[in-house]
Amino acid sequence: MKRGFYTIMAAQFFSSLADNALLVAAIALLRQMAADNWMTPALKQSFVVSYVVLAPLVGAFADAMPKGRVMLFTNGIKIIGCALMLFHVHPLAAYAVVGLGAAAYSPAKYGILTELLPPQQLVIANGWIEGTTVGSIILGVLLGGALVSERVSSAMLGFDFPLIETGIDTPPESAITVIMAAYAIAAVFNWFIPDTGVDHRTPSRNPVALVREFAHCVMLLWSDKLGQISLATTTLFWGAGATLQFIVIDWAARNLGFNLSQASYLQGVVAVGIAVGAVGAARYISLRGAVRVLPMGVAMGLVVMAMVVVTQLPVAIALMVAVGALAGFFVVPMNALLQHRGHVLMGAGHSIAVQNFNENIGILVMVGLYALMVRAGVSVGIAIMLFGMFVSLTMALVMLLHRMNQRAADSLHLIGMEKPGANGPGH
Repeated sequence: MKRGFYTIMAAQFFSSLADNALLVAAIALLRQMAADNWMTPALKQSFVVSYVVLAPLVGAFADAMPKGRVMLFTNGIKIIGCALMLFHVHPLAAYAVVGLGAAAYSPAKYGILTELLPPQQLVIANGWIEGTTVGSIILGVLLGGALVSERVSSAMLGFDFPLIETGIDTPPESAITVIMAAYAIAAVFNWFIPDTGVDHRTPSRNPVALVREFAHCVMLLWSDKLGQISLATTTLFWGAGATLQFIVIDWAARNLGFNLSQASYLQGVVAVGIAVGAVGAARYISLRGAVRVLPMGVAMGLVVMAMVVVTQLPVAIALMVAVGALAGFFVVPMNALLQHRGHVLMGAGHSIAVQNFNENIGILVMVGLYALMVRAGVSVGIAIMLFGMFVSLTMALVMLLHRMNQRAADSLHLIGMEKPGANGPGH
C-alpha cells in the first residue's frame, strides 16, 4: 500500500471514533432533557438528512479540490456541531450540523481510495478501511458509554481550571468536550493526506446543472447490472445497521436490564463481529467474486430474529458477534464492487455521492419506520422480528435479481449482442 493510505486510515479512525462516541453522548443529552423516546432514533435521521439533500452537490465538491483538504474542512464543521450542543442548541439540530460535515466528508474519504490505489487493491483497501472504521466504532461506542457513565463523568466534572468557568456541568457536556478533541486529532491527520495529482477542475458550478448531472449518475449506476446489485445491498446494509443500533439499546434494556452505558458496549460487540467479517472478506473474496457473498445477507436477517429469545449475556454476546461477522463479510466486497463500478462509470466523488444518497435514504426510511413503531408503542420483540424478516426477504430478492440479470446477459451472449464480461468483474 502507498504511504498516504495509512494517513487516510488514521484520519478516518479518529473522525469515526468521534462520530460514534458523539451518538451515545447525544442520546444521553436527550435523556437528560427527558425527551420523548422517539427522538432517540430521530437523532440518526437528523444526522443523515444532509447526505440525501446535499447528495447532488457534495460529489462535485469532493472532486473540486484535493480530498485531504475537503476532509479537513468538513471535520471543522463537525466540531462546530459539537460546540452547538454545548451552547444548548437542541441535540437534533446540533447533530444535523455534524451530519452536514459528515455528508461532505464521506465522498472524499472513499473517493480518494480510487484515486490513490489500483482496482486490484480496492477490496484489500476497503477491508483495511472497514476494519479501521469498525475498530473506531468499537472504541467510539465504548468511549461514549464510558464518558457518560457516572464514574468517569464525575471524575471529569470534578476537574476545574483555575479562574476559568467552562460551563461544562453535566456528563453529556463533558463527554462532548472530549469528543471535540478527537475531531481535532483527525483534522491534523487530514492536513498530511497527500494530493493524488488528479485533475480537480469542476465541470460546472451551476446547482441546476449539478442536480441534473447527479440524477444522470444515479440512473447510470442503477442501470448497471453489477452496480444495481451492489448498490441495493449496501443501501440495505446501512439502513439495517443504523436501525440495529437503536434496536440493540432497547433490546438490551428489556431483555438484559442494561442502561445506556452498558448497552453501548453491546453495540461495540456487534462491531467486533463486523471487523472479523471484514478481515475475512478482504482475505478470501476477490473483486471478481464479490457477488458470491449475497447469501450472507439472508443469513444475517435470520440470526437477528433470534435476539427475541435471548436473555443471557454470554448468548447475547455470541449472537451480536455472529450478526456483525455476517454483515462485515458481505458488505466489504459489495462496497468495493460498487466503488469500482462507480469509478469506471462516473468518477470517484460522484459515485460515492450517489452511494451515500441511496444508502442514507435507506437509513431515513428504516430508522424512520422504527421511530414510528416506538412512538406507536410496538414492543421491541415485534420490531426485531419485522426487522429480521425484512432484511432476509430483501436480500433474497436482490439475489433473484442478480440471477435474472445473469440469465439475460447469457442470452445476449448467445445471440452475439454483447461481449462476455462487458459488465466488469463478477459477471
